[in-house]
Amino acid sequence: MSAPIVHGGGITAAAAAFGGSPEDWLDLSTGINPCPVALPDIPARAWHRLPDRHLIDEARRAARDHYRSGEILPLPVPGTQSVIQLLPRLVEAGRLVGGTDDRVAVRDNRVAVTDERIAVTDNKVAVVTPTYGEYARAFASAGFAVDAVDDLAAVGAGHRLAVVVNPNNPDGLVWPAETLIALHDRMKAADGLLVVDEAFGDTDPALSLASRAPQLSNLIIFRSFGKFFGLAGLRLGFAIARSDILTRFEDWLGPWAVSGPALSLAASLLRSDVSPIRGRIIERCAGLHAVLTGAGLQISGGTTLFTLVADARAGDIYTHLCRHHILVRKFDYAPEWLRFGLTPDPAADRRLGEALQRFER
Repeated sequence: MSAPIVHGGGITAAAAAFGGSPEDWLDLSTGINPCPVALPDIPARAWHRLPDRHLIDEARRAARDHYRSGEILPLPVPGTQSVIQLLPRLVEAGRLVGGTDDRVAVRDNRVAVTDERIAVTDNKVAVVTPTYGEYARAFASAGFAVDAVDDLAAVGAGHRLAVVVNPNNPDGLVWPAETLIALHDRMKAADGLLVVDEAFGDTDPALSLASRAPQLSNLIIFRSFGKFFGLAGLRLGFAIARSDILTRFEDWLGPWAVSGPALSLAASLLRSDVSPIRGRIIERCAGLHAVLTGAGLQISGGTTLFTLVADARAGDIYTHLCRHHILVRKFDYAPEWLRFGLTPDPAADRRLGEALQRFER
């Protein structure tokens, strides 16, 4: 059995190790908006009835307008978690990879293409890293060969699927839209799929490929709902892709995959004016940066929802902050990195700043 993927969060475990009540800790270990939006009214029927088709369709229409996309499907969790277990099955389906071409047959995780101009015998996927560990684990668990690549140029014709997180977590690297479209066209020419995870794309919509998705037939986009709105507990996301891929996802997920209250909330909030949310996030990001630079830390990347710091003393800083009941994100594969999520208010800025100032250099 593979080791569990390390994520942000884990206040309960941190409090058990360093003391204090979980409620008293300052959790900066995630990339979630710490200033959640006010919840709109949820009709009582959303709680006591099964989420019928009209609720799903309403959420889909609201999401399509909000993301300015084509076909879209609500997901029970963001794409980077359990729903990505469906991606290996999509590659195994074969025919969806190249459209509806009957030349593709699938046998025991291997694809045979009868056309003489294509000879693909192995299912390999490429994941642009460093990034979320869930993608690589999902494919490796399904028996696929996973290539961790550090550049889009390393994605080749032998890859059946490529995963790019844009903006990336944890370094905030951004790939221009035209660069990703060129990669999509390369993947399509090789009967492959491109997955673009835009979980942190809400604060800069200009980066998104959602509006161009209808013209990109071999593209799947994952969007997160909870990070931007500060409602991660809903466990809600969206997939944007061509209709036959979304139909396959929907069939695999089964009926009532997303709860009625989540669908109702999504439909309401996605139709609201989100500019104040975006402005508040930008304000909080500026506050965090002021604290970090004031403490002499080097900012090496990030997005408006989190900041990456590179420091040779990262492990000691992490432990020091835990002793002050402040949790940040550390990385086993990059021990010099710490990721700081946003603080919710100026008082939290001061709390973090005071703790950092007490760190013995």
